[in-house]
Amino acid sequence: MNESGDEMSVVVEQYNESDLEGAIEIWNSVVEDGRAFPQLELLTPESGASFFCAQSYTGIAKEKETGKVVGLYILHPNNIGRCGHIANASYAVGRSARGCHVGESLVKDCLEKGRQLGFRILQFNAVVASNTAALSLYKKLGFKTLGIVPGGFLNIDGVYEDIVLHYIEL
Repeated sequence: MNESGDEMSVVVEQYNESDLEGAIEIWNSVVEDGRAFPQLELLTPESGASFFCAQSYTGIAKEKETGKVVGLYILHPNNIGRCGHIANASYAVGRSARGCHVGESLVKDCLEKGRQLGFRILQFNAVVASNTAALSLYKKLGFKTLGIVPGGFLNIDGVYEDIVLHYIEL
């Protein structure tokens, strides 16, 4: 976490191939931490390229001064058919950029992109209860809590933890 809590100046733009290495590094660091994402498998250059391109939209946060990838989000339908208007998203911020409001920039961009793509709702299925930074941000931005799934997330240390479902109308 950034000790100073300074806001980092970032630009969020659509993923392109030149972002692959930085995006994989950040995504995999969250997977390896085992405390926020449900995935177990790490992305490789091949699987990562396919994964990021398969989303409805992948947003990349870059530090304005350096162009370094410091965060990302993926946006895609939460379901199909008659529920296809509900989106789902995941966010990842690089360790060195945490606490610098990069996550807030990503979520705000995602909300706008979701509207542009015709989604009507953004729903989060699995916000881990100990992810207090995310929970605080979602509350600040107007997300509503749908409920809690007791023991819905298996942490890397083998402890089951509650997950909190959220949504916001777009």
